[in-house]
Amino acid sequence: MKVGDAIAEIMKREGIKILTGYPVNHLIEHCAAIDIRPVMVRQERIGLHMADAISRVTSAQQLGAFCMQHGPGAENAYGGVAQCFGESIPVLVLPMGYPRRIAHVPPNYNSSVQMRGITKSAEPIMSAAEVPNIMRRAFARLRNGRGGPVIVEIPTDMFNEEMPADWSYTPVVITRSGPDPVDVKRAAEMLAKARRPVIYAGTGVHWAKAWPQLKELAELLAAAVTSSLGGKSSFPEDHPLALGSGGLAIPKPVRHFLDNADVIFGIGCSFTETNFGVKMPKGPKIIHATLDPDHLEKDQHCDIGLVGDAALVLDALLVELRGMIKEARPHKPVQDEIEAIRATWLAEWAPKRDSDASPLNPYRVLRDLWRTVDVDNTIITHDAGSPRDQLSPFWVSRTPLSYLGWGKTTQLGYGLGLAMGAKLAAPDKLCINVWGDAAIGFTGMDFETAVRERIPIMSILLNNFSMAIELKVMPISTEKYRSTDISGDYAAMARAFGGYGERVEKVEDIIPAILRGIAKTKEGIPVLLEFITSKETQVSRL
Repeated sequence: MKVGDAIAEIMKREGIKILTGYPVNHLIEHCAAIDIRPVMVRQERIGLHMADAISRVTSAQQLGAFCMQHGPGAENAYGGVAQCFGESIPVLVLPMGYPRRIAHVPPNYNSSVQMRGITKSAEPIMSAAEVPNIMRRAFARLRNGRGGPVIVEIPTDMFNEEMPADWSYTPVVITRSGPDPVDVKRAAEMLAKARRPVIYAGTGVHWAKAWPQLKELAELLAAAVTSSLGGKSSFPEDHPLALGSGGLAIPKPVRHFLDNADVIFGIGCSFTETNFGVKMPKGPKIIHATLDPDHLEKDQHCDIGLVGDAALVLDALLVELRGMIKEARPHKPVQDEIEAIRATWLAEWAPKRDSDASPLNPYRVLRDLWRTVDVDNTIITHDAGSPRDQLSPFWVSRTPLSYLGWGKTTQLGYGLGLAMGAKLAAPDKLCINVWGDAAIGFTGMDFETAVRERIPIMSILLNNFSMAIELKVMPISTEKYRSTDISGDYAAMARAFGGYGERVEKVEDIIPAILRGIAKTKEGIPVLLEFITSKETQVSRL
């Protein structure tokens, strides 16, 4: 057996079903030969974003995998690998490498060297006999501990080398670690005594599938629950104890409850300091539960640290708390406070969300989108900038993994690949990406990938012909040189690629267009709905 065949066989044994990529990488043919579906993109970053979403939507039961050619292909892929690293997403990255004899000769780009700082590990294959060991190490790192991309670089001259006749491979073990019982008891005591506890849920709740335990803990403590963008949909946001999720833009109840909390319990989160996260207030006691001990005391001081899988942490806490709290605390005072603050906040935003104006207000478009789709059978994601800030505070996610939130590195164009990867992993779901007209400039050509690869997503494009969020910081450039102006007929682009494209300019056409778009996705046709909107720059930033 050749090295390329062995790598493909190992991938199949580890449950990989889809390989996204861009030619030329010889692994594509080896995988196709054993029915691992290759999905070819128009540019490398999109392929990584698709693999990212496959890992997310399946909670890493099916890992995303991506391959690219050596040299320029690997160079182009750097941003996508960095995005996976920033969001802690386990993705197997398989760049082709220069032949071993010149792999380290400048200016040749060596992925296993140059990407080491944005991966959990990066290792080249230099010997056929070592293929099982290298792949075993890669999958062990992908399936254990905090997520992140792992690189296995395959030099071009390795693919046709013969494997040893007696080579073998067994899928790696998957482990979970739990917190110190002493610290669990201390944390339980602190939560039991708390008068105004708030739970802050991160992405780790999704990876651990700890949704039932999170809900049980909140109801036992009568604790208000918020989440990071990555943790959004880990707690049903129509629950009476839900505050909504926070990023750069946040619902008013989130800020109010965090600022008035006496204990904040962060579960499955890193508390990373970022402009696109919720700032923790000074004063409350902090319990920080994370899978990665390197997150403790990184950006946020904590009073108690719990290191372990989010589900195991919550299980252990619940055991302790059931012995301390004999019956669930009354929810009504907390619910009433949440509802009163939410009602005033929504009233403040009603003029935008209910606007009949033309050009359309993007908040009205997103309001009507939520009211029209089957929310519980939808997976939605945002792009960077205005789409993220206009969508995340107001979109009410009710079921786990129905919202793919992100934000730490905020690359424009990320949402399209996420939506396509989500559709590959969950073909029965309506998968939506919300774009801005700046983001489509980065990845719009890959709408053709959705058409060619038969991935019927729905893209919602908010087009205001402007880099609107830059208007405030570029007034002179805009006035003198129109530097923030951009343009395009993107619905026509979608039609030119063979998809369904429709431009919408009147408020009465919003819902009918969405319904037509949904119908087209059910026919297997990718959809781009282009809504002509105002240059809205206000966000719910408190």
